[in-house]
Amino acid sequence: MSQQCTQPTTEVFTPDTVVKRVLHKYINRAKIGKEKYGHTLDRKDLSIEDWITHLQEELMDATLYLEKLKQECEEVEEKVRNTVSQCSLS
Repeated sequence: MSQQCTQPTTEVFTPDTVVKRVLHKYINRAKIGKEKYGHTLDRKDLSIEDWITHLQEELMDATLYLEKLKQECEEVEEKVRNTVSQCSLS
């Protein structure tokens, strides 16, 4: 595994637009979390198991969102198939 230099550098890294958008979203998310819950991820009151449970719950939510998106895609595909079918019958 390669090691990265940890010494300070005078070079300024300019990320691409995608990285900038993601960083902006992370910063906004952290602000919202601080406002909503009153603390940051630097909190010390949770055990490792608590953090794992939080992650598990977030990932479970993510699978629900994916399933919803799949359902939406199937509905759109069905509408397209019906439209194509109707056009070919005309």
